[in-house]
Amino acid sequence: MRKFLYVTVFFSGLASLAVEFAASRLLENYFGSSNLVWASIIGLILIYLTAGYFIGGAWADRSPRYSTLFRILAWGALAVGLIPVISRPILILAANAFDALQLGVLLGSFTAVMILLILPITLIGTASPFAIRLAITDPAQAGKISGRIYAISTLGSFIGTFLPVLVLIPLIGTYRTFLVISALLLTVALIGISLADGVKKLLVYLWMPLVLIVLFLLGANGLEKKTPGQVYETESAYNYIQVIQQEGYILLRLNEGQGIHSIYKPGVYNYYGTWEEVLAAPFFNSAPIRLDSVTDVAIVGLAAGTTAKELSAAFPEVQIDGIEIDPRIIAVGRQYFAMNEPNLNVIIQDGRWALAHSPKKYDIISIDAYRPPYIPASLVSQEFFQIVYDHLKPGGVMVINIGRTPEDRRLINSLYATAATIFPTLYVSDLPESYNSMLFATKATTDIQNFRDNYAQLYSQSDTPPFLLEIMSQTYDGLHAQTEPGIVFTDDLAPIEQMTNSLVLNYLLSGKVDTLQ
Repeated sequence: MRKFLYVTVFFSGLASLAVEFAASRLLENYFGSSNLVWASIIGLILIYLTAGYFIGGAWADRSPRYSTLFRILAWGALAVGLIPVISRPILILAANAFDALQLGVLLGSFTAVMILLILPITLIGTASPFAIRLAITDPAQAGKISGRIYAISTLGSFIGTFLPVLVLIPLIGTYRTFLVISALLLTVALIGISLADGVKKLLVYLWMPLVLIVLFLLGANGLEKKTPGQVYETESAYNYIQVIQQEGYILLRLNEGQGIHSIYKPGVYNYYGTWEEVLAAPFFNSAPIRLDSVTDVAIVGLAAGTTAKELSAAFPEVQIDGIEIDPRIIAVGRQYFAMNEPNLNVIIQDGRWALAHSPKKYDIISIDAYRPPYIPASLVSQEFFQIVYDHLKPGGVMVINIGRTPEDRRLINSLYATAATIFPTLYVSDLPESYNSMLFATKATTDIQNFRDNYAQLYSQSDTPPFLLEIMSQTYDGLHAQTEPGIVFTDDLAPIEQMTNSLVLNYLLSGKVDTLQ
């Protein structure tokens, strides 16, 4: 039985970490993937495991039998399988609360889901101390056996960190991932019961796998966000993805759903959003800027290709490197958003890494890699802006989308202060009727009169696309004088999540919430 005991601790270790990562995705779809969410998940699961170690050790002393351990794990495995089913109504409530920005309901939902993890994680946590108690028959071997059990359990945990993220969630979704983890641990527990007590004792527990089978086939069908107009949903290793059709427009929403990441309607090139503001970037340089002189653009955060489509319509010679980390979003873009431009080179990589290793220099580099409301810290530092600067042509311009509230411009101030340590001239344009601003940073020293001159030049030309003039006018009208100081972000210190959390929380508590973009 000792050899099977090692198998047991391997799978219990695997299950504990696999549940943690599956839980992070379960919550990420509704509460985001900030460090605060991760800290809550990791911290509470460690507390639950700690409770399991205490309980397991005491339980093993009171009932040092193999059958007791396997019965505990059988119930723990079943509890893992019930997490997605029991959490279902809570997460539906959370989805509605997020869309309505109801902070109290959202926090309550998060707490309720975390409470659901107490039972399965605590029961799984009993495995290692229980196994040590059963395996040690000679006190002289206590250290060796304990070390072996913890090593095997940790190896299982190592596998458990990759199995859900790289294999199960992209293949079968978050909810069925919980069921597969449950089934693996339950199989080990049932085999252990039959070995310890015989097949007759096993019959009492055969209803458990039947429950999992039923849940796999029926109970976990579909995902939770039944948004009006939804035409497609899926999960990838990085995102929960929705495609929505509203009034003839196709919209891309990701994860918790606040904000539209891409939009498409045939023949439309100005959606009065952040995507098209990128097109105004070259015209901060000295006039005249010819449309055919804009030849190379990089988009960090391609999503389903709205900006790429608009750039292609405005600049006849442009070649675009679209950088996107999630291949499933690329597939969605091609299927639903007609993202098939021949001049678009899709690069499926991390944005910073791909840009740093690009051999090219660009006229425009657009940074729009939000996981609302957060911008990745790696894309706001001095070091990153230096990478951008080094990959721009002499007349190149960086454009970055930044969130704000009507009274709180701390993010803009800090990104402006950071970029100003690298770029000689910067401009900020507030997007009307939204909580977004665009930061333009030019590699050359420029003046706003350049923008006016370029507009006048383009206006006088009959072949200038009308939507480009609309976009330039919108950018100019939104120009905002930057006077407040900000924190300079570095790779070592960039407290952007804390700043964003404070910004969002203060706004939610202000009583002025209507729609957050």
